[in-house]
Amino acid sequence: MSSSQGKLRPSSSELDLDRPNIEDYLPSGSSIQEPRGKLRLRDLLDISPTLTEAAGAIVDDSFTRCFKSNPPEPWNWNVYLFPLWCFGVVFRYLILFPLRVIVLTIGWIIFLSGFIPVHFLLKGQDNLRKKLERVLVELICSFFVASWTGVVKYHGPRPSIRPKQVFVANHTSMIDFIILEQMTAFAVIMQKHTGWVGLLQSTILESVGCIWFNRSEAKDREIVAKKLRDHVQGVDNNPLLIFPEGTCVNNQYSVMFKKGAFELGCTVCPIAIKYNKIFVDAFWNSRKQSFTKHLLQLMTSWAVVCDVWYLEPQNLRPGETPIEFAERVRDIISVRAGLKKVPWDGYLKYSRPSPKHRERKQQSFAESVLQRLEEK
Repeated sequence: MSSSQGKLRPSSSELDLDRPNIEDYLPSGSSIQEPRGKLRLRDLLDISPTLTEAAGAIVDDSFTRCFKSNPPEPWNWNVYLFPLWCFGVVFRYLILFPLRVIVLTIGWIIFLSGFIPVHFLLKGQDNLRKKLERVLVELICSFFVASWTGVVKYHGPRPSIRPKQVFVANHTSMIDFIILEQMTAFAVIMQKHTGWVGLLQSTILESVGCIWFNRSEAKDREIVAKKLRDHVQGVDNNPLLIFPEGTCVNNQYSVMFKKGAFELGCTVCPIAIKYNKIFVDAFWNSRKQSFTKHLLQLMTSWAVVCDVWYLEPQNLRPGETPIEFAERVRDIISVRAGLKKVPWDGYLKYSRPSPKHRERKQQSFAESVLQRLEEK
């Protein structure tokens, strides 16, 4: 950090956006004098917690860990196990997978042969149409679970249709919705997708009252908030399901819950979902893998094993804010599902930190450096 002119030069690299320019935070006309002694590594490590956070991020980034898939350790490491592993691969891909494709195809044929007439021929009989569509949606979800050889164990009372209640669950993959939907026809709040998933959203899932949004559109938040309030007031509407983390997490951690589901003035019913990774990792990393590839991965595995707990309903306590309410429910779900809580907003996965956050870190860093240099 030497300078013949007694001043620090700003960094010339425009790519290093996170490196603070200390000179920008000095009072007008001030400068930093060169320290009398040598600045050793231990002095740098003592400068501020900022460097400690940076070193910790290099060694173990708790945010990135929330969205990493942890593949199982290989077990085909010797001459005795390798033939068994090869046999398993052949069996899964050449026998199980074709059978599962047949099961799913039969399911779609049965579903469409019932859904199309019901949806278009019973337009004037809304109550009957809604009941039949609920049954059919639950049926096709059951076929999806069967195509993975899903072994799902449900704990607690099955959700019922009641006004002024909302169900919230931790989120690992889009299959969370399918697993819950095969038991109860929920109306879910979901990111709008493209392709064949988007087609299903705008046709079949629209019939059970699902609500779509685009996280890149700020105006969608107000529209969705109004739809949520209207939905929970309806007596005959399907139960509302929300994944308040807002993104898929790897089923080992729990990120911050969005407060939207907790400021509707209704009862919140927590649902905890825990996957057993002995056969397959159910986590869907949407930035690295399409949902079609994710389904193929599940359909070529041995089985999808998970537990679902319907937990005790919770209400806002006197003097409790929606944010505190959200954290309390997150605690309940995390404890039941064995998840580690981390203080991160899941939306950071889709965007860079805000300029204000960087400026606060830079300001803190500059003050610590100046204080340490003055001591030297």
